[in-house]
Amino acid sequence: MTGLTNPLYALTGAAVALSLLAAPAFAQAKYPDAPVKVVVPFGAGGVADVTARIVGEKLGAKLGQRFIIENQPAAGGITAAQNVLRAPADGYTIALFSNGTAVSVGLFNKLPFDPVKQFAPVSSMGYFDFVFATGADTPYKTLADLVKAAKDKPGALNIGTVVVGSTQNLTGELFKFTAGIDARIVPFKTTPDLLLSAMRGDVDVMIDSYASLKTNIEDGKMRALASSGATRSPVTPNLPTVAETVPGFDVVSWNAFFVHADTPKPIVETLNAALRDVLNDPDTKKRALELGIDARPSTPEELSKRLADDIAKWSDVIVKAGVEKR
Repeated sequence: MTGLTNPLYALTGAAVALSLLAAPAFAQAKYPDAPVKVVVPFGAGGVADVTARIVGEKLGAKLGQRFIIENQPAAGGITAAQNVLRAPADGYTIALFSNGTAVSVGLFNKLPFDPVKQFAPVSSMGYFDFVFATGADTPYKTLADLVKAAKDKPGALNIGTVVVGSTQNLTGELFKFTAGIDARIVPFKTTPDLLLSAMRGDVDVMIDSYASLKTNIEDGKMRALASSGATRSPVTPNLPTVAETVPGFDVVSWNAFFVHADTPKPIVETLNAALRDVLNDPDTKKRALELGIDARPSTPEELSKRLADDIAKWSDVIVKAGVEKR
């Protein structure tokens, strides 16, 4: 049919065109359309685990799918990170990273994963300071008293923390450098052991999370001297910071969500937007504060910078303190 279009060909061509246009719509299902797993590198019942469960519950309500918390505790968060990397890069397996992840980069001779190159940041989940606290019967009423005592008798002051290489332990080392004091760091296997020693006065001061100390501070068995962040925490707004006595000191620990680096950007954006809504929700903030956590979202770029800065910071402390690598 010269000069004319065959109606059959026209209809067939239109059908093909429509099917090609419709294909991506059918192929790209709305995320998430199945349950999402959040891999937590800590045991059940800890602050990170409980916070993740609160946030996961809220995310599930927001996005219409369950967020299942899976605990995979192991040194350096290695097991959890490797399992996330083995899963498809589709946003259905999320890694919870923490300040401990940044520490692990400098603490291990060869960490079997790269948190910077192999993972994409989504958003921070929460931040928390550490508290410097002393037994109620010690003579230290302020952090300035403690620093003065350390300078008056070099080498006599004992600072208690949990295990060598923990963020609390490295916070103690950083405090020594920044304050310019000669003090001994005494490591303990567990927080309860450390707390008992501090209440007995076996160590002059201990460093740990507010959640670990809250009950004994409120009961008057322990005295909080300072919080570790550069500015006062909403968790302990009336507690002075270490920086108010030792200028330049700043330690804030954090928890955050990361995904496989190959995860499509729209999925990261969906998760980030949902986390922003959830973490700004007054009920979430209230429940997190009760755990000693300042629930606060971030952009992926802000989180990326936080991770890189903390890797550099703690790697330097590990070297200066002569902490043995693993």
